[in-house]
Amino acid sequence: MSGDFAGFFAAAWPRLYPMAAAVAGERGAAEDALQAAFAKAYSRWDKVCAAEHPEAYVRRIVLNEIAGARRYGFARRERPSEQLPLDGRSHDSPEADVVRRDEVLSALRSLPPRQRAVLVLRYYEDLSEAEIARSLGCSRGTVKSQASAALASLRRLRPDLVASGLDAPQEER
Repeated sequence: MSGDFAGFFAAAWPRLYPMAAAVAGERGAAEDALQAAFAKAYSRWDKVCAAEHPEAYVRRIVLNEIAGARRYGFARRERPSEQLPLDGRSHDSPEADVVRRDEVLSALRSLPPRQRAVLVLRYYEDLSEAEIARSLGCSRGTVKSQASAALASLRRLRPDLVASGLDAPQEER
């Protein structure tokens, strides 16, 4: 049992972490949610293995963990800051794509959790509306309205990000 789980964990963690970090808005909260989700998956490993898409099953647990942490305030025990303390070392400027990713993630953090989750699942994970609805436990109509509201907010707050391709229409699969 644990051998199968270890392989699944090693393969799924790197794919789920970017999604979790984008939805949670904080790396630490994402790691906490992933750890809790994988612990739950391990305790129900037979059920997870029997699922048609085990990674989608764990993704749903991760999203529920993030939503629950926000709902109950567990994610707010630590206080991240925008500035790291100066350590006296010289640091090179990051590459343009790293800066761009940080700008996008910062803009996503300004959105409510549900809207953030919809955009991350749609544009980072490339899931269809139906897959997002299943992952979040809502209707396709809710996914559409949350995506529309999120993109409208981003257009107001950061038109430079949205105009450069974040809201390019995608074919529904």
